[in-house]
Amino acid sequence: MTNQPLVSVICLCYNHANYVIEALNSVINQSYKNVELIVVDDCSSDNSLQLIKDWNLSHNILFIKNETNLGPTKAFNIALKQTKGEYIVDLAADDLLTHKSIEERVKTFESSTHQNLGIVFSNVESIDNNGNHIEYRYPIDKNGKAINQPKTGDVYAELLSTYYISASSMLIKKEVLDDLNGYDESLSYEDLDFWIRSSRNFTYDFTDAILIKKRILKNSLGKQFYLKQGKHLAKSTYMVCKKALKLNRNKVEHRALINRLNYEIRLNIKVGNYAITLKFMRLYFTTLIKTWS
Repeated sequence: MTNQPLVSVICLCYNHANYVIEALNSVINQSYKNVELIVVDDCSSDNSLQLIKDWNLSHNILFIKNETNLGPTKAFNIALKQTKGEYIVDLAADDLLTHKSIEERVKTFESSTHQNLGIVFSNVESIDNNGNHIEYRYPIDKNGKAINQPKTGDVYAELLSTYYISASSMLIKKEVLDDLNGYDESLSYEDLDFWIRSSRNFTYDFTDAILIKKRILKNSLGKQFYLKQGKHLAKSTYMVCKKALKLNRNKVEHRALINRLNYEIRLNIKVGNYAITLKFMRLYFTTLIKTWS
């Protein structure tokens, strides 16, 4: 690949001392060489900070140390302002890029037939804390290809209805993040809001290869959705769903939002977050009425 566009990798670290160096090494060892790496330590309380500092003595990448814990949306946006790349990777410090992760997704950007392409995503291998295989995001055949290809192109309704893309697998055109003014800093997490807002105006394409190893940890942010103490995440989801109702253009999209709200209502009843459940239910009936009009 000649005249490689610059790819900026933003690696966010918060108490990932056991994994961060492996994550950073997976970036600098890419087959694709035109990469800038920006690392943010979001005020870790373990020894992540010292590990990154020691590692950086030999690599000299841009390192940002937050004096307080800002959370993923604010921490990412701070780094985003420093990026120079045409494409962005948002890498959690406990995940890994496979050797050709960036190269293969950039190739998809260059060869895709989708108009107004903003995001390329790939298959993902989930691993445990020791790096052992758990599952693939899309089950594969004997050649390592997805048995069922995920939807591409205009994926707004699909992303509104269900979680079918792994956020860690996305290569994002910088133009998309500029258009959205980065992540919404009022939210506790970023991916659902990003998917919905970006897919409203940009298309998605898929690279049929396992390009990310995503670590599944017992104390991960994703696990908090299934715990009562994760109500701050449910509040963010509710805010995103309210945005989606305003973004919707037709009954198909309203029905997709209803599917999302059904899931959120069941989940929050199960974990005992009844106050936010009532808000989801009111939004559900508001959206249902729109499918009748």
